[in-house]
Amino acid sequence: MNLKYNGQEKVPAPMDAVWAFVRDPDKVGRCLPDVVEVTVHDPQHFDAVVQVAVGPVRGKFKLKFEMTANEATHHVDMKVSGGGFGSAVDLTATADLADGGAGTTLLNWSGEAIARGPVAAVGGRVLDGQAKKLIEQTFATVSQRVRQA
Repeated sequence: MNLKYNGQEKVPAPMDAVWAFVRDPDKVGRCLPDVVEVTVHDPQHFDAVVQVAVGPVRGKFKLKFEMTANEATHHVDMKVSGGGFGSAVDLTATADLADGGAGTTLLNWSGEAIARGPVAAVGGRVLDGQAKKLIEQTFATVSQRVRQA
């Protein structure tokens, strides 16, 4: 099952503060909903364990993240792969920062995921709604934590 999303967060913080946050793997990892554990290997690689509940499918997913940042364009690419309890997910995501004016930053994001196994079998609308909610929650948490920093 293929899923595609995009959106925008207006972060009430200057672009350099948001840029520093989104390049920090520990901070980004801890913004994932229902995160259990984050292990940072280097500035581009980290692992996370998250609690997943999609319909009757519940358990922990182990995910591997690879982040690539382009300072000149304020662009971040992320590749995520992993899974659990017989399911697998591969995700590619991008984020672009832009000056939002008045000390704010626009965080424009998009992502595409491919799910396989019991999670994908749950059904399109249930999985689609849950995945969209989790992605939106992650970026809202990034916005909230940047504000608090």
